[in-house]
Amino acid sequence: MTWWEARREQDKRLYRQLLIGLPVGLLFTIPIIIMVFSAKFWYQRADMEANAMINPSVLIVAILIIAVFIAIFHKRHQWDMREQQYQELKAREERENDSGAKQQ
Repeated sequence: MTWWEARREQDKRLYRQLLIGLPVGLLFTIPIIIMVFSAKFWYQRADMEANAMINPSVLIVAILIIAVFIAIFHKRHQWDMREQQYQELKAREERENDSGAKQQ
């Protein structure tokens, strides 16, 4: 609990969530990249259609947006879960302290 009290404000920052969560976001987008670039090996017609319809720069921007969104969403969700657990433990601790003070 003391660890989370010391780190909760630091972990709440958007920049930190992005930096720490970026590997998860990139892991989420790697299958998309593999599927797009491996299409020429397993289905040549799909590769021709993709090259005719998809601008590579738009694809790269879309993949980066997906990676950033997943990174921030994942870390923010983790932060929310830890914060909720912290608040529950803090409330339980206060109840125990209040009931202990009333009994004395």
